[in-house]
Amino acid sequence: MSERICMYRLRGQQCLWYTSCEKSECKSRNQKNLGVVDARRWHPETRKQNSEGPKIKDAINATKDLVPIALAQGILGTIANILTIAQAIANKCETIREILERVTKGAADNNLPGYLVHALSQLNISVNRINSVVASKQEQGFWMRLITFKINHDMITAWEKDLDRVLGLFNFEAIAGMAIDVRSVKEALELVRNVPSMNAPKNRQVELPSRPAMLYGRDDLVAELTNLVVNSEHLALIGPGGMGKSSVAKAILHEPLITNKFADRRFFVTYDGLDPSTITFETFMTRFAGALGIEITGVDPTFEEASASSALGDIPPAIAEIATIPGVILILTSRSRRNAPNVRWITKDITPLDLSSAQAVFFQIYQHTSRSEAKEDINGLLKELDFHPLSINILANAAQQNHWSPTMLLKRWNDRHSKVLDSGKGKLQSLSDTMQLSLSSPSFQNLGEDGLRVLAIIAFLPQGLNEDLASDLLPSLPQVDTICDVLCMQSLVYRQDKFLKMLAPIRHYVRDSLQAPDSTCLQEICAFYYDTVTSCSEARDHYADIIIIISDHLNIEHVVASNLAKISGDAEETYDMCWRFLWCLWNYLPRPTTLTPAISNIIENSSTWTLKANCLSYLALLYDTLSQLAESSQAYQAAEVLYLTAGNHESMVDCLLTRADALRAQAKQGKPALGFFLDKARMHTFTASADELFMKSAEDRVWGLHSKIWHCCAKFYYGGDIVQAHTHLEDLLSQRASTGYLMDRRDALRGLAEIAFCEGRLSDAMDNLQAVIGIFEGHHSDNALWQTVRKAAVASKQGNHDLARELIQKASESFQFFTLRNARIFLQRSYSLACIELTAGECDRAETYFTTTIEACDMQGNLVQKAFSMRGLGEIAFVRRNFALATQRFEETRSLCAEMGVPPEHLYSCFPVDTLPDRFKGWTLFLKGMPPFANDTR
Repeated sequence: MSERICMYRLRGQQCLWYTSCEKSECKSRNQKNLGVVDARRWHPETRKQNSEGPKIKDAINATKDLVPIALAQGILGTIANILTIAQAIANKCETIREILERVTKGAADNNLPGYLVHALSQLNISVNRINSVVASKQEQGFWMRLITFKINHDMITAWEKDLDRVLGLFNFEAIAGMAIDVRSVKEALELVRNVPSMNAPKNRQVELPSRPAMLYGRDDLVAELTNLVVNSEHLALIGPGGMGKSSVAKAILHEPLITNKFADRRFFVTYDGLDPSTITFETFMTRFAGALGIEITGVDPTFEEASASSALGDIPPAIAEIATIPGVILILTSRSRRNAPNVRWITKDITPLDLSSAQAVFFQIYQHTSRSEAKEDINGLLKELDFHPLSINILANAAQQNHWSPTMLLKRWNDRHSKVLDSGKGKLQSLSDTMQLSLSSPSFQNLGEDGLRVLAIIAFLPQGLNEDLASDLLPSLPQVDTICDVLCMQSLVYRQDKFLKMLAPIRHYVRDSLQAPDSTCLQEICAFYYDTVTSCSEARDHYADIIIIISDHLNIEHVVASNLAKISGDAEETYDMCWRFLWCLWNYLPRPTTLTPAISNIIENSSTWTLKANCLSYLALLYDTLSQLAESSQAYQAAEVLYLTAGNHESMVDCLLTRADALRAQAKQGKPALGFFLDKARMHTFTASADELFMKSAEDRVWGLHSKIWHCCAKFYYGGDIVQAHTHLEDLLSQRASTGYLMDRRDALRGLAEIAFCEGRLSDAMDNLQAVIGIFEGHHSDNALWQTVRKAAVASKQGNHDLARELIQKASESFQFFTLRNARIFLQRSYSLACIELTAGECDRAETYFTTTIEACDMQGNLVQKAFSMRGLGEIAFVRRNFALATQRFEETRSLCAEMGVPPEHLYSCFPVDTLPDRFKGWTLFLKGMPPFANDTR
């Protein structure tokens, strides 16, 4: 079978073909069941074929005398012989006659192109195979042949299929323009669409582009795509300009599997250098034919008037028709997701590079300093470029050619951003040029000014545009959803986590080179966010508003900062939005804020004293929550001065009392508090006896009872009398019940739950944990969530895995509001999910959750949960009898224990509820050096 791989690229409505072929011997089909009568001979259509058979045979014999090619004459003679008896395939025989008459006109045996010889040879093999079967039937005798020629339906179908395959070779040669004369080329191209008149084609070998010299981080992708091509799949490589789509396609062309299979039947068609808005169907076909070695000249004037919009309609069907030709394989690279219809494309998004590959590209070009010396500075810059291959290449070349040091390069980038990425002309040397190709596409141009308005807004918002809120944020653009779809289709933006985002280089280009965000759009966005923040701050725990605050917090912060930087119009509303947003952060998403400089720069006068003070007081509250106590005190003091200056004495006093309470709390945190936390650390490392722990802080008036509770828990963790520990904790809980201090009651109940858990009184453990949940529900919700997760772990140990999952799900419903407020909750929830699934026997799910927990621990620097999870992975490997992997996991767990200073045998001693069931014995056997870990001598 002969195949061609055809890769195609068209800018704007882009595509890219490349083309090639394969030669392979056809295997004979094993024909059986020849005694079955062919019922088609009595079908009306069959009788029609029978009556036309002699006419077709006469036409074949007449053509045979006219064709100048001996091989074609032989084929015609063979099919005439076939028609003598097997008239069921008369139509196919007539098709063969027509094709041979057309493709051999004016040719001679000594000047046939190789591809036509190949096609004729394949056809000769096919018709001779059919003729052999026909001849064998002819020998069976006159009367047998007279009653019926016994060829069954399956055999006829197989013949037709084989002939269609071979005839497809001639169709492709025609469409490709690989015929003998002008009329053949024209006929071929007109099979797809009417084309202009052409001069005689000049058959020539068009040289393929070489394999890219630098293609880091794409090896796995190229291998995957190569296998798809070898398996005759049409590919569509999609992505923004500069992602390396063409480089990947060129690499595929030169893969050994491709060169071995397709040899010299690989072609590359490019439409680079053309303005997408001016591409016509004639341009498309001329480039296509040119890549195949056919020169088309003498353009019909009617085509010069053709618009790009008409090409949008004409070109995709042409591609689709080419894709249906047997043996043709297309690889299309495109910025647009609007592919040719009715083609089974395998679509692959070409994504940015990873950090390692981005570094390799940069330092392969930039040679003015060693990779080790500049790595940290350059890493940050590569991240700012979103690892965009073209931007990295341009920036590295600019730095190399201008002899910039890493420091100078960073300065140039910070000063000029996308302007640094315009170092030359053409899409390979200029971000501006490659962006203009996208912006010139008819699909984008059809959006008009609204397309630019939406593009500017997406570039303005640091998170991008929340697609769920797009119509609410931009009510003046009723077609915003349609516009966003087009922007995505053209790869100018991409969807991620319900947001429409831009790659950093594209964002910088839009900000630097296109129009500023439309004032109407900015006012609409500001109004929507202001209403949301106001509603959230006035109606606490209003679910819908909290969701928006959490999902769009960076966008809201950016809008507030932008408005503070250029106060205009209703200044009071801007300041009001600022302090209300800080309040929302404090309640639902405590994190550092970028608003501090903008607040500090607010000009102080009689109209802003109170407004600025409001912003400072809530900024101080947020600092306090983040334990940035010095910054909190400074913000409170600044607010006090402004309130006093404005004559707002009540607010000044409130601010002063809040700061005093904070200072008093810090004072309480003095030496006794330091002693308490030091003892807590010593407890986990088992470097002191339980009797020594928490004794000094137990004498303090503030920390005394809290220390006594932990002293009792420490003795229990260290293997002390469990009954005595239970009694002591009950007494301490009753003492604290009278004072109502929540954290002491929490710790006492938690200790009692752990004791009940270790004694096997799981129902009592559940009750104690539920008591803690009851204390904190409605306020301090993170504590309630934490204990709900612990309760789920106990339920799992009871064997009630469905209840455990239900509890985790319940905790997850509110968990999103505390993602940054207490990241440890996420770790506990993820680890507990892993334990639940492992206990339930779902090792695959457990493995996923353990792995997720480890990744999160790496981000947060949590060694305890990482050690727990690593041990969990070791147990899964042990259950699967992969003892080598189990040993590796347990070794990593032991290393983590050493890093924490925790004896491996006491890894779970202070966390009894987090341990795995006793049936998971791999860790214990490993520590004891017992089989299958007997060779471990440590």
